[in-house]
Amino acid sequence: MLERRRGYYVRAVGLNVVGTVAVWAAVAWAGASWWVVLLGVPLAVLSARTGFLGHDAGHRQIARSHRVNRWLGYVLGNVMLGMGYGWWNDKHNRHHANPNHVGKDPDVGEGVFVWTQRQAAARRGGVGGWMARRQAWLFFPLLLLEGLNLKVSSALDLRRLPWRARLLEGSLMAAHVVGYGVLAFGLLSPGKAVVLMAVHQGLFGVHLGCAFAPNHKGMAMPGEGERWDHLRRQVLTSRNVRGGVVTDYLLGGLNYQVEHHLFPSVARPNLRRLQPLVREHCERVGLAYVETGLVASYREALRHLSDVGSVARS
Repeated sequence: MLERRRGYYVRAVGLNVVGTVAVWAAVAWAGASWWVVLLGVPLAVLSARTGFLGHDAGHRQIARSHRVNRWLGYVLGNVMLGMGYGWWNDKHNRHHANPNHVGKDPDVGEGVFVWTQRQAAARRGGVGGWMARRQAWLFFPLLLLEGLNLKVSSALDLRRLPWRARLLEGSLMAAHVVGYGVLAFGLLSPGKAVVLMAVHQGLFGVHLGCAFAPNHKGMAMPGEGERWDHLRRQVLTSRNVRGGVVTDYLLGGLNYQVEHHLFPSVARPNLRRLQPLVREHCERVGLAYVETGLVASYREALRHLSDVGSVARS
């Protein structure tokens, strides 16, 4: 189960590229009709697949060589998505090191949403307080902006990088923006191009958010000064989502989040096979292993957002 799955990734990357080209060809063919904007839906699904593959490259799951994984990350992230590989990798590695740990995990840092009562208490007034009180209701609508947010955050992070990395990643991201604009506005009228891009990027953000939100939101959060061992730190903060082939596909195989956090370099298609061993070990040592259905996972995540936001209402 620790072996590379080169055949799987060759097929996955190849099919994703072919699918993306095919959809843009369909955009060119159907460009005279406003129905063309519906092709933003398969574009969003394919972009999410690209994001999952870029995630795997960042974890060095695809190739043995760090250099090959890095360049795959540049192509899948910077070129195909306009999202900085360096920014994502740095942020995601810090998340894996200390999941759900405020002050260490950037995914639970203060931002548009608040994740702890202390964060919510500081947002009792103004627009921030209004949003905190309603954040459970705003969660899915705001995911429509996540695709744009990933691009903007990546661009802003370029200042942190050494000049050579900044030049490389910035150039590749600029190539994405130019290529995306040329395709959309070259194949469609300006109005149709803008609507297609809005549908594509909005649903892409929702798709990614729906894939990552069930993993940790509403799970245990280490308190200030608490030190958990590696097993507790990864298992107690993570939630698996049960389901079949459809669930695995929609969530990119990351619904086996406990296994992924314990063995981040294991190829995604192997996580399902690894699950029985991890569950059995957790039962043997008396550690809670959490797995829910898809709807229940969203319910628990939204309940956490609502409970935290209620502090801003008091």
